[in-house]
Order: sequence, then C-alpha cells, then structure tokens
Amino acid sequence: MTPRRPGVARWLWYALGGGLPPRYRTWVLHDATCRTWQLRHFARAFVQMSLVAVPVLLIVPGPLWIRLVGILLGWLVALQYALFNMQESVEHRVRKAGYPPGYAQAVRDDSTSDERAAAAARYAARYRPGA
Repeated sequence: MTPRRPGVARWLWYALGGGLPPRYRTWVLHDATCRTWQLRHFARAFVQMSLVAVPVLLIVPGPLWIRLVGILLGWLVALQYALFNMQESVEHRVRKAGYPPGYAQAVRDDSTSDERAAAAARYAARYRPGA
C-alpha cells in the first residue's frame, strides 16, 4: 500500500528542500526507500535546477545556443553534485520527517537482504569453491 501523497504545491516545496507536515511522514519514508528512490532524487534535483535554468534562458542576453549550452553544462555539474550527495540528501529528508539517522538506508538494506545474500552465495560458489 502506497502512503498518501502530497499535492503538487507541497511536493514542489518538498523538492526544493522544505519539510512536509507529519501526516506525510510515511510517504517521505516511502519516497526515500522505494525501488525508484534514485530516480525520485534526480526528479527533485531537476526541479531545483529548473529554478536557475528558466531565468537564464529568458533573461540573460546573448545567442540562444550559448544560453542553452550554459544551461546544459550547469545541469551536468548539478547532476554530478546530486549523484555524489544522493545518500546524504535522502537521509536528511528522512531525518526531517522524524525518523532516526540512517533509517532509510536500513530499510533499503532490509528490503534487498535476500538478493544480497543470494549474490554472496553465488560469488562464494564461483570464486571460493573450497571455502
């Protein structure tokens, strides 16, 4: 069962780093621990990057291609930053929702424990046959 989602305005606030009311606490945990949590993180990063890209595109003078290349390069840097800080950013959102530090990672680890155990068994069978 998927928890109650916030509306568009609240989700935009959440994507920009704002906190949600306590009734969305379980949704925040779901957002940080579901199968697509990485894609959700990049969607929030895209919203944040759009706040800079739209004014640059509309206000900064110069040829359109220069503005578009500048936005593209800025997005590449921002996506790299979002990738490098993904774990910490998601954990911070979960902490703001009232969960203890490290809880989102623990939930993700618990949900994939069977897969990781099977992978470890395959590895041991293939590369450590005598062990």
